[in-house]
Amino acid sequence: MADPTRLRDAVGTLGIRVGGVLMVHASLGGTGLAPGAVRDVLLDALGPRGTLVVPAFTPENSDTSPAYHRLTEGMSEREKAEFRASMPPFEPDASPCPTMGALAECVRTTPGAVRSLHPQTSFAGLGPRAAELLADHDPYCHLGERSPLASLYAADAQILLLRVGFEVCTAFHLAEYRMSAPPVRTYRCVVKARGNWIEYEDLDLCDQDFGEIGARLPRGLVTEREVAGKATVLLQMRDAVDAARELMSRYRGQNGVNQTNG
Repeated sequence: MADPTRLRDAVGTLGIRVGGVLMVHASLGGTGLAPGAVRDVLLDALGPRGTLVVPAFTPENSDTSPAYHRLTEGMSEREKAEFRASMPPFEPDASPCPTMGALAECVRTTPGAVRSLHPQTSFAGLGPRAAELLADHDPYCHLGERSPLASLYAADAQILLLRVGFEVCTAFHLAEYRMSAPPVRTYRCVVKARGNWIEYEDLDLCDQDFGEIGARLPRGLVTEREVAGKATVLLQMRDAVDAARELMSRYRGQNGVNQTNG
């Protein structure tokens, strides 16, 4: 699917709310579509009053994340120390988000884009409500009540999983924060200058069961289409978070789900 018109037709049948807020996770590999064309199709679907939001996470900016451990795998302790000392700080206007995909990086770098300020789990947005929705992001709260996820929930945002599965549905993390007594852990990341590390406690983020949670959502909450050979799903964020919280509360403690991601 290298023709944006076909994407426009598929997106047009999903039910994206004109003038609404849309958070998108996307994988464009193999489609032949330029990320700028996909961005424009989504903005057109939202209309001039709509707002497009993407995760712009930077897990590389941490020595407590799987991304860091992958980057330093096989290094000696000395090499790891040198690597850690050389890690650049998070810069909202400059730090790329390579693990989030081409569309997220395209949105982040579009003139006029707004980005939240968390050094590991920022969001980027375009549209009239982007600044408002991304303004409050406590650097010690990844994805909870003091993050843009809570603002998106309050704004009745929609979620689009464009050729990706529920495994990457960031909104499910907000459900984790809303469980009773969720587990916490220590995070570290570098900010403002090389070697300037901050350490803080926050929820022990876990996405190990997100695919299963998505499969268990009531089908009435999900609108699904095929885009370039893969499923694309639209759903309301409030419905997704509320249902995920209920599902997590039923079985997480029993099944011993535990996987750190930050």
